[in-house]
Amino acid sequence: MSEKETLSFFEHLGELRKKIFISIISLFIAFFVSFYYSEYIFEFLMFPVRYHLTFSIKNMNMHFVYQDILQNTKLIFLSPAEGFWINMKVALVAALILTLPIIFQQLWSFVSPGLHKNEKKYVVPFVIIATGLFLIGSAFCFFIVLPYALRFLLTYKIGDYMMPMLSVGRYADFCIKFILAFGFVFELPIIILFFTRMGFVTPDTLAKKRKYAIVLAFIVAAILTPTPDVFNQTLMAVPMILLYEVGIIVSRIFAKRVVV
Repeated sequence: MSEKETLSFFEHLGELRKKIFISIISLFIAFFVSFYYSEYIFEFLMFPVRYHLTFSIKNMNMHFVYQDILQNTKLIFLSPAEGFWINMKVALVAALILTLPIIFQQLWSFVSPGLHKNEKKYVVPFVIIATGLFLIGSAFCFFIVLPYALRFLLTYKIGDYMMPMLSVGRYADFCIKFILAFGFVFELPIIILFFTRMGFVTPDTLAKKRKYAIVLAFIVAAILTPTPDVFNQTLMAVPMILLYEVGIIVSRIFAKRVVV
């Protein structure tokens, strides 16, 4: 390795440290703001056990109906510090979501030197689309998947001799895990575009492997979804399949524009 290549490597390493530092500082600032409102954020996190979505194909409408699965009982905490730490965790996740535009912008600025000149101008669309996809995935999980999943788990064969009484830590971890999972899954078109631009795969190859992608989508959904029923697994698998197709289409369009 020549001295010029070594210097270039350390320059890239220094640039990466700078991007990570900016992202962490932004995350800390957002965390302090989120922690101040963590009580309200956690109250909002109770939405999936208090409301469920009803829809009528006949009347072509849908709306949320209030129906508290916990029967107005409060969440409990099993250790003195659990209530405090759960506020910290909720604030940290909220801060992560708030700083996503900054994190994506720093990621783009780090990889942009390796892009073509006409590709570098896509920083704003990249930040908007990447952030939007994550938010759409998280919202889809929070407002649709989690209410159905929690209703299934907390009402399944409980009879008259069992009553759901949840730990605040277990409930928050359950919700946060699947909200983040759906958020990252919805980044699939961005990931596909990245791999096609790096030359690892081509849009034609992805299109030919479509049947394997469909099977893999249902396998991933079966692993990530919180309930064993087919309905909730389909709620995750179908968006993944659609996003896979969107990724292929975007890769084809982007490749043509770069060539031109």
